[in-house]
Amino acid sequence: MNMTEEQFIKSLIALPANENCPIRKSLDLFSGKWRTWVLFELCKKPAYRFGELQRAIPKITNTMLTSTLRDLEGMGIITRKQFNEIPPHVEYSLTESGHALTPIFFEIAKWADTYLPVEND
Repeated sequence: MNMTEEQFIKSLIALPANENCPIRKSLDLFSGKWRTWVLFELCKKPAYRFGELQRAIPKITNTMLTSTLRDLEGMGIITRKQFNEIPPHVEYSLTESGHALTPIFFEIAKWADTYLPVEND
């Protein structure tokens, strides 16, 4: 997309309200309670084992983490690599399209730093 922010805002009016709308498709990717958090964790290092992800996201259940990882793998955002060793293990990592999300998290962090109040613990 080669347009300015102003052109983009003007084009929002013309975007179709259907499943092929690029904004809607992008928002669907981030829908759900855990997808964004899993993606954010996967941006932090090259690969994670299942247990590492579970420790990084303490309130997620095994079932929900498994389901979220399968969804993201099905979308082509992450890859699952199985190692047939003793003990066997699996590693999850971002695909090229998954890595392309890192600048989005950077922009979200900048926005949050500017507009969200800091909570004192």
